[in-house]
Amino acid sequence: MTNPHPARLLDLGTREYGEVWALQRDLVAARQRDEIADTLLLVEHPHVITAGRSAHRENLLAVGDVPLFEIERGGDVTYHGPGQLVGYPIFLLRPEERDLHRYLRNLEEALIRALGQFGLAGDRKPGWTGVWTAGGARKLASIGVAVKRWVTMHGFALNVSTDLSRFAAINPCGLDAAVMASVSGELQRAVGMDAMKRAVREAFAQVFGRRFDEQSP
Repeated sequence: MTNPHPARLLDLGTREYGEVWALQRDLVAARQRDEIADTLLLVEHPHVITAGRSAHRENLLAVGDVPLFEIERGGDVTYHGPGQLVGYPIFLLRPEERDLHRYLRNLEEALIRALGQFGLAGDRKPGWTGVWTAGGARKLASIGVAVKRWVTMHGFALNVSTDLSRFAAINPCGLDAAVMASVSGELQRAVGMDAMKRAVREAFAQVFGRRFDEQSP
């Protein structure tokens, strides 16, 4: 895409979920007022479970003392934790981008391209939002979004080196926890979070036509 739109990337490191959820809401309001450029937040969260608008309580199996947030994104329940790269695009969708299905497919495409930089073939699974291993066997990334006055929030969770046993506390997105996979597990080698962040940044720039300037949060 020619003449990419200026945007910024904020690498938040590791932050509590509630803090970043509040930050998202503030950034969405600022973007709606055109006070900031499109922004991509990248973060890892301490152990937390989130429930979207379509969540079924029976998919919460053994939450224990893990914090639970009921939030405004689409989708069911999922887990976030160390080793998982979570991305929150705060993008004002331009008139030609205002198609939710297109936006979801673009999120998938960006992650598929990022995985390709590590030699891992990501795939789509018909009827399911997210990114899967080839043939749709196991799930590498979950996606759940909200759009407010054409500004996006929430986003994706990509299992880079996540402890997959943590998903046993829930039926992630209504599925058996055994379906979850990680990049490091599939490649059978360690994949660094910084390297994955660089790959995601590059892929998002390509797919969404944004030019990211990295800024300190």
